Amino acid sequence: MLRSSWTPGPAGLDGQLLVSVTEFTAKHLWYMPGIYRAGRDLAQLWPNLDGAVGHWLWMEPLRRRCGAVSVWQDKKAMRSFVGLPVHRQIMRTYRTRGTVRATTWTADDPDLTDVWRQARKFLHR
Repeated sequence: MLRSSWTPGPAGLDGQLLVSVTEFTAKHLWYMPGIYRAGRDLAQLWPNLDGAVGHWLWMEPLRRRCGAVSVWQDKKAMRSFVGLPVHRQIMRTYRTRGTVRATTWTADDPDLTDVWRQARKFLHR
């Protein structure tokens, strides 16, 4: 599994936070470059997203899987991101080109090593 470095957002990594893990499995390998570019484009918005604590992007290109592990101040912040026009457009473009799986949980003052460990457990089911 390839993983980006942690990209911090404007919100702090303290208190009760929401962790989100997403996984997209493409139907065909040739969809992966476009999906990767779309993810990188979204990642560039990160430093200015209210309530964004930080994230990693990850991918397993030969398994046609990619996604993100993100940490948010709360559900409202995550929903604001999901509702952005650029995110909605990406989802419309790719929703028929694969399957999405996701989970969320809350963590108090999370340790990033533990967050990644829990995310990997979900991703390897």
